[in-house]
Amino acid sequence: MRKDTIKLTRKIQLQVDAPTREEKKEVYETLYRWQNRSYRAANLIVTHLYIQEMIKEFFYLSEGIKYRLADEKKAEDGILNFSKINCTYRVVSDRFKGEIPTDILSNLNNNIMRNFSNDLSAYRSGERSLANFRRDIAFPFGTRGIQRLCYKEEKKTFCFRLFSVPMKAYLGRDYTDKRSLLEQVVAGQIKLCASKLQLKNRKIYWLAVFEVEKEKHSLKPEVIAEASLSMEYPIIVKTGKATLSIGSREEFLYRRLAIQASLKRAQNGASYCRSGKGRKRKTKATEKFHELEKNYVANRLHVYSRMLIDFCIKHKAGTLILLNQEDKIEIAKEEDGFILRNWNYYELMTKIKYKAEKAGIELIVD
Repeated sequence: MRKDTIKLTRKIQLQVDAPTREEKKEVYETLYRWQNRSYRAANLIVTHLYIQEMIKEFFYLSEGIKYRLADEKKAEDGILNFSKINCTYRVVSDRFKGEIPTDILSNLNNNIMRNFSNDLSAYRSGERSLANFRRDIAFPFGTRGIQRLCYKEEKKTFCFRLFSVPMKAYLGRDYTDKRSLLEQVVAGQIKLCASKLQLKNRKIYWLAVFEVEKEKHSLKPEVIAEASLSMEYPIIVKTGKATLSIGSREEFLYRRLAIQASLKRAQNGASYCRSGKGRKRKTKATEKFHELEKNYVANRLHVYSRMLIDFCIKHKAGTLILLNQEDKIEIAKEEDGFILRNWNYYELMTKIKYKAEKAGIELIVD
């Protein structure tokens, strides 16, 4: 049975809702402590999971050792004192008790176990290295972590408490649906799910996850739209007698190549910059152009995928087929690397998949 809901993730900047500078400093220290403990806990969890799964490979241990990863109280040959999921949680909760909310550790443990299970076959075959978490990890928390979420008229923004920490949303000139989604959460119309918090460059970002109903459109599953991600045009789509070419090679690459040329000039001139604060000052211009290129590409791909889905909705196509994608990728690899480097096939397909699911369109990749 197909689900009638879809989960949307939105990146919302947060600010500390405290009156004094000292209180804000204390909140930042708390958040960075939580991030540090999450980083350490994540690496501990994945290490213990790997050792548990690979213990059968330790053939040099004594022959009488038990291998079964089960609670010894429930299985005669079990080697664990607790259930498998509870073992790793107990490891990190005992070590970091009182330094971080247990809700964060619980969600972190569940997320890592789920991802580890998905990649287990690759770990066993040696095709994938063990996950290694960075210090700037985005740490997860459940819905219990968001308390008293409401819109405060005097502050003209949404305020809440992240566990005991007062926070407020900074939406700025919001041209997206973030404000609308938060309003619907406050009104009880949609559900807020387990989310994450990210600390980056002294800024706080809430990776909020909303569960919303899929869009209702009068689509016909028997009406099929065929789309192709080509070299000359980002997307060519047709259904029946209707055909649409979305974007063009010149339109997409012109601006991106201009940004890359500016980046190259900035890199060449970086060695002549005044070095007041070392590497950070010298690479300031190059970082600016890196971010500019990333934002431009993301914007273009959002526009292209949106136009594709709007075309399907307009012609009531309930099925969308992406044709010959493997062939296109192979052709791109045979080129000098220019097309594959600049075209972002995978990211475009990811955006198409997400928007198709939200609109209730069945996507088939040929």
